[in-house]
Amino acid sequence: MSLLEVEGLVKRFGNSRPAVDEVAFTIEAGGSFGLVGESGSGKSTTARLVTALLRPDEGSVRLDGTELVGAGRRTVHGARRDMQMVFQDPYSSLDPRMTIEELVGEGMLVHGIERDRRRRRDRVVELLETVGLEAEHLTRYPRSFSGGQRQRIAIARALAVGPKLLVCDEPVSSLDVSVQAQVLNLLRDLRESLGLAVLFIAHDLAVVRYLCDEVAVMRSGRIVEQGSRDQLFEHPTHDYTKALLAAVPVPEPAVQRVRQQEQRERIDRERALAVAGLPTAGGNR
Repeated sequence: MSLLEVEGLVKRFGNSRPAVDEVAFTIEAGGSFGLVGESGSGKSTTARLVTALLRPDEGSVRLDGTELVGAGRRTVHGARRDMQMVFQDPYSSLDPRMTIEELVGEGMLVHGIERDRRRRRDRVVELLETVGLEAEHLTRYPRSFSGGQRQRIAIARALAVGPKLLVCDEPVSSLDVSVQAQVLNLLRDLRESLGLAVLFIAHDLAVVRYLCDEVAVMRSGRIVEQGSRDQLFEHPTHDYTKALLAAVPVPEPAVQRVRQQEQRERIDRERALAVAGLPTAGGNR
């Protein structure tokens, strides 16, 4: 049995077309799954559906065999201990009124893991050291830290309850490139050392390729291609996946210009077909 099983997820907002449309995938214990696509493709909404922050209109989400869609508050509360989320913006996801000790230790209180303050403090120190911070940071507030450090604190907070699955919604997209590499290396090390499964949401294909074993590409709410990392990056079959890969920057300027021109021509063709009401080459298959 897979750790996470997602089947037929559908989410609509108002009368518009579904933001998430028949999305399905599985993640094995200790596995890493990347969900990649452009802004508005539905990947972040999918993450919120998986973590029960939003309720789907249709579909199923099972964590360790337990159905979460339509489940009671107690079941969902228990699932959130096993499934923690790291959000995109480290500046807004940490309460500025709480110290780092309070932020990281809060989950242990909420889930009744460690109510003794001294032992909880010791555990917070361990977690801070795990993510590359120090005990001296305990009494500081989020404003004292850089974006990369704040994201490390957010990761420590997520780890505090001992989750089986970490859901990361674009956790490095707002960070400088050098800091991105540090956080990605940390996530990779944590996955290996703690046996964590990871659902990683991103628009950056290079990031997904570095971190994930399995990858799915989303477009307009649907998964258009899914497979192993090597299969998808070396032998993509869907035109949209090929277009995303072609848009990845390369060191050679001449090659980059050719890629950009090909991408512009492909987009122009698809727009013309869409206006004419004809199926596009990059449509769902």
